[in-house]
Amino acid sequence: MSREDFKHLIPNRPPYLWVDNVVSIDEQRIHTQKFIDPKIELFAGHYPNFPVFPAALQCECAFQASAILIAEIGVSTGHKVPVVARANNLKFRRMVRPGDELDVFVKLENRIKDVFYLKGQILRDGDITTTLDFITAAADPERAAQ
Repeated sequence: MSREDFKHLIPNRPPYLWVDNVVSIDEQRIHTQKFIDPKIELFAGHYPNFPVFPAALQCECAFQASAILIAEIGVSTGHKVPVVARANNLKFRRMVRPGDELDVFVKLENRIKDVFYLKGQILRDGDITTTLDFITAAADPERAAQ
């Protein structure tokens, strides 16, 4: 599934879109990929002499993958959008550098109404860079604006 195929499922757009394509998806799991382009402007400041892709953005790769999963499996949350409510057990094991290709795996562990319990794992060349547990909840954009 390419960006064109999933862009209607999530609100994220460049420069804050951290999914390039969906490799596979079923009712509980999604596997996405992201190429870390050396031309990304953030490397000018993180860090100029030793560019590293931020751990927080690795998590964002998993968060966006989960949003695609939730939308693609047809979960009805009305006009609500999934937002991250909690992240736990974050482990950053390896650095991600410009030019790396990330494989992002997210598994839906449980759902209680509009709350989704997920596990994420990010790999680079088959080695784990990041693991995390996280929760997303369906938020009402109209109520959030008040």
